[in-house]
Amino acid sequence: MEEITHNAEAAVLSALETSGDQPVLPISNKLLRMLESATRWSSAFEPIQSNEDVFDTNDGAVGEAPRTKRVSTSMDEQPLHPEQAQEFNSRLTKTGRRSLSHSISHSSSDSNASGDSDAEFAEDEVSPRDRQQINSKGNCDFCIKNIKQADFGRREIKLAEEDMTALIALRKAAHGEKPLAGAKIVGCTHVTAQTAVLFETLAMLGAQCRWAACNIFSTQNEVAAALAERDFPVFAWKGESEDDFWWCIDRCVNVEGWEPNMILDDGGDMTHWIYKKYPHLFKKMKGIVEESITGIHRLHYLSKAGKLCVPAINVNDSVTKLKFDNLYCCRESILDSLKKTADVMFGGKQVAVCGYGEVGKGCAAALKAMGSVVYVTEIDPICALQACMDGFRLVRLGDVIRHVDIVITCTGNKNVVVREHMDLMKNGCIVCNMGRSNTEIDVGSLATPELVWQRVRDQVDHIVWPDGKRIVLLAEGRVLNLSCSTVPIYVLSITATTQALGLIELFNAPEGRYKQDVYLLAKKLDEYVASLHLQTFDAHLTELTDDQAKYLGLSKNGPFKPGYYR
Repeated sequence: MEEITHNAEAAVLSALETSGDQPVLPISNKLLRMLESATRWSSAFEPIQSNEDVFDTNDGAVGEAPRTKRVSTSMDEQPLHPEQAQEFNSRLTKTGRRSLSHSISHSSSDSNASGDSDAEFAEDEVSPRDRQQINSKGNCDFCIKNIKQADFGRREIKLAEEDMTALIALRKAAHGEKPLAGAKIVGCTHVTAQTAVLFETLAMLGAQCRWAACNIFSTQNEVAAALAERDFPVFAWKGESEDDFWWCIDRCVNVEGWEPNMILDDGGDMTHWIYKKYPHLFKKMKGIVEESITGIHRLHYLSKAGKLCVPAINVNDSVTKLKFDNLYCCRESILDSLKKTADVMFGGKQVAVCGYGEVGKGCAAALKAMGSVVYVTEIDPICALQACMDGFRLVRLGDVIRHVDIVITCTGNKNVVVREHMDLMKNGCIVCNMGRSNTEIDVGSLATPELVWQRVRDQVDHIVWPDGKRIVLLAEGRVLNLSCSTVPIYVLSITATTQALGLIELFNAPEGRYKQDVYLLAKKLDEYVASLHLQTFDAHLTELTDDQAKYLGLSKNGPFKPGYYR
């Protein structure tokens, strides 16, 4: 089959745009060259044909990339989250509140603290903000728990690199070209061995980066030390207060003689801080790459209000993030997280899983396989029908709350489990959150005089009622697997590669391609991320014949799914 011409591609894009579907977005030539070099599947993929000139007009001007289209419904006419504007503007007023566990008890959670001397242990109890540390090169542009843990953290990063082959392939594919040269990226993600591989990959591709943690419990202190030892400006430690959290973000942004031009975010906190505190910097940004549903909601709010003055890429709804990270990562990590924190046996336990998106599907499947009786709550009739077809009983939480043993939230919403629910829970009920947002469980309603908090171990609190009943709250309602356990390196590699490609695309796109809106990743990028990870399995793709490709109306080198496929 002859390759589809650029004019034909433009016609397809035009048809998709007018029909309300989501077209495949363009990809810059520099990124295409990297992808072609990175993949070793040359036998299964023809040389990539650039579609860059699809968006060039006859006079040489660059045309705009097609935006994400949504099918309009009556609900679309309603304000996007009625309380979201108030929450967005009031977020900064919470900076003085410490996490509840700090007001009850404090414990060190360093994974290698057992080998420290008493003096070092006492030193670790001091807030990193109250003492200056220097790495072996004399650099002090970082704030972490303990720089002495750097060697241990470097070993963890090396271990992660072995299972993150796609990012390593991107490093090699650059061939010294440095596609991110000139990019100044501020990031707010989890600081773990897996994300460290992403940070260092961006630096090897030419970017200057400064990093903070998006979760006060998920930082691996030894990994942060390893990054700081390599002169990476990182501001994060496990057990930050909320005031520490915002202080770390500000240290990334507020730097004399250095202004960021890209944001990599997980939850929207970095974007929010720059938008509110440094609007002059926000207007200069070349792009935002956002990973989580919470951050995407915030970006859509800004876009709808006409306040988003920078293009953004929605990684959360890319196929490689949604179908792999959200599903498989949670399916494998939920059991480990519950075992490590609550020592729970799953056989015969009654579990309520709130939400049946990809995260909920993964959690429900894992618990069902272990012999638990799983109930599902859901607002979406499509996801609800999937739950029923998968053999789960669809219920309202209030109808089963008195007898379930475990409640897991997976919605990304707020106040899914409120005080009224917790008042009705049985003694010993475990409550935890696997969704991105820490607002799903109304933890604040438990900070009342009649309830007693007892810290029984790291990330595990017993909340005791006056009659002696107690519930077990894990990670103070924050995301469980990243706060209390580990997650599969391989799955995170898929998301990290997608984030890296999104940054490269936005930074190298010609002016005018992306407007001030939220975009989805090109389907071709999704497919190449997947192809890079297939190599781990020694898998071999089947190649379409010319006749088959013509019959399906596809190019032999993809994309193989339409832009609206999710």
